[in-house]
Amino acid sequence: MKRNIVIAVVTAAALIGGGTATALATSGDDDPGTTRQADVRAADDDANDDAGARDDDGDDADDSRDRDDDGERAASAKVTAADAIASALKKAPGTAVSAELDDEDGDDDGERAAWEVDVLAGDGTWHSVRIDPADGKVIGSETDDEDDTDEVRAALKGSSVDAAEAAKAAAGHGTVTSVELDDDGHYGDGKAAWEVETRSSGKAEQDWRVDLKTGKVTADRSHDSDSDDSDDD
Repeated sequence: MKRNIVIAVVTAAALIGGGTATALATSGDDDPGTTRQADVRAADDDANDDAGARDDDGDDADDSRDRDDDGERAASAKVTAADAIASALKKAPGTAVSAELDDEDGDDDGERAAWEVDVLAGDGTWHSVRIDPADGKVIGSETDDEDDTDEVRAALKGSSVDAAEAAKAAAGHGTVTSVELDDDGHYGDGKAAWEVETRSSGKAEQDWRVDLKTGKVTADRSHDSDSDDSDDD
């Protein structure tokens, strides 16, 4: 009887206010109204969970597409890292210490995609040379200020493998997108080495270490370890 009175009162209020109202009966533990309300909440939670799962799948798909795009852009460069280094050394003779493929168009300074090669000249001057990845021509050059000249020279003393040779050695694992001297062995076993990054279509970026004397290529696991340590912290 009480339930009928509640429904009647709510219905009357809806008619007077010109709107709608929902009656939730609470007169008993086994009341059907209460059960239906709980079912609605559960259905909403399930829908939200499903939507979250779809979003996660979408993120995974986006990551996969990004890896494919990165690999395709790297593979589209007709000039290899070794070729870019050779072109840069013609412009600025010395020792190539690093080369990186900047394949992102639309930089803030308006520069187009290019290989960026850092060269240490015999007189201690540092040069940054930009090489067109399509034809190997020099498209820009400037002098840089570096404070690790002594460290670089010490690391390369007695070495027999240069940056271009290190890039060629790692090229069997994918398209080389960068090669850089790790002069203090911070990311390896404490020994200086060339660090090389490669990309392959559909795969994530891979890191390699190339021995300065033997040219031996080994997988660089140190970056993964650093990432794991950060996650643990």
